Amino acid sequence: MGQVSVASRLNRLPVTRTHKMVTSIVGIGIFFDLFDIFLAGILGTTLTKQFHLNAVMLPIVIGSGFIGMFFGALLLGRLGDKFGRRSAYLINLGLYSLFTFIGAFSFNASMLIVSRFIAGLGIGAEPPLSDTYMSEMYPSHSRGRLLAWTYTISFLGIPAAGFLSMILVPMHPFGWDGWRWVFVIGSLGAAIVWILRSLLPESPRWLESVGRVEEAEAITAKMETEAIEKYGNDSLSTPKAEEVPTYGKFPFRALFSKLYLKRTIMLWIFQVFQSVGYYGFGTIVPMVLVAKGYSVVHSLTYTALSFIGYPIGSALSLPIMERLDRKWLITGSAFLMGVLGISLGYSSSGTAIVLFGFLYTLVSNIFSNGYHLLQAEIFPTYARSTATGTAYSLSRLSSGLLPFVLLPVLKSAGAGPMFGLVAFAMLIVIVDVGFFAPQTTGLALEIVNSEK
Repeated sequence: MGQVSVASRLNRLPVTRTHKMVTSIVGIGIFFDLFDIFLAGILGTTLTKQFHLNAVMLPIVIGSGFIGMFFGALLLGRLGDKFGRRSAYLINLGLYSLFTFIGAFSFNASMLIVSRFIAGLGIGAEPPLSDTYMSEMYPSHSRGRLLAWTYTISFLGIPAAGFLSMILVPMHPFGWDGWRWVFVIGSLGAAIVWILRSLLPESPRWLESVGRVEEAEAITAKMETEAIEKYGNDSLSTPKAEEVPTYGKFPFRALFSKLYLKRTIMLWIFQVFQSVGYYGFGTIVPMVLVAKGYSVVHSLTYTALSFIGYPIGSALSLPIMERLDRKWLITGSAFLMGVLGISLGYSSSGTAIVLFGFLYTLVSNIFSNGYHLLQAEIFPTYARSTATGTAYSLSRLSSGLLPFVLLPVLKSAGAGPMFGLVAFAMLIVIVDVGFFAPQTTGLALEIVNSEK
């Protein structure tokens, strides 16, 4: 047993208490990531009046957090490979919590832009670090299902942001603007998660990859003991000797090696354009509704109702995550997002808007679960955090630029043509992933990334 890789031992485990703890704590952490991201569009209309934002300043306020996320995902992702997943985890959530709290006290647009940018530095690395950590902790046979459970928990943060904003934004509790209370709630919740996150073990795969074998062995042995205590000695099959990890010292260089270059290019193209469909909807749709003639209160209500589709869509992905390969899950749902987006863009009744919005968010989270898993499966352990963080940073940059592209189209041509652009972006995603992504479902990470 001592000469078998940690990866082989982890892959044969049933679902243990540690796996469930990882699912819960990581899920609640991403809850606040999504809570924060979708506040941008929800509060865009409110902050326009609060700080008298003009057509130039509004995209800057909305985009500042995403630009911060770009740098955060890029830099903190590399820290995850150098210092460990858990250490980078604690840094990113601490930055988000502190500067979201400071942002609640913004007295002008400039202070809000700066605080949102720095909070974005922290929260930008949350999904790629989470995807990396979960892919390494979960056994290959349950990796998709457990990640889907994690994101089902986290996607509750999106309707939470919607309904909290719907309730608090029109109010002034204790004489303080409602939107400021939404920021404070997000900040304090993230601070609690920071404490819980300190309980998580470091990734045994990462520990093994940097030579800290004894620590990796101890964590793996603890999980094996949990399995035996709950399921009996027969629950542990013989580890597969062919699951040999790939080692290296230069994670960024690995992205451009012969084996991984095609995957790197595929993932970079994907991240630039997927954000148009995924984040473009969540951050722009409240302003789409205002452009259609609905009041701020009605737009927030319709948006909140649409956002219910996010956790439901994630839950619906649970039974198919291990049955359908990630690449086909992504391409199929991307096609439906394009169709539903155009349908919403040309809808005029409130009922149709809520229906298509709900269906769009439902499908987009089947899409999201598929790609979050895929991006962390197709690179070796020593470069996984760098690879996912670098690629994901491009989605944050793209999201930051979206208001500068989509809002002018919305203003000049209307919601239909704007969602036509979204559909075109999803077509690029379909071609990119369908032709160039490898198959990964049910395979050990070490086999997916074998250099043989």
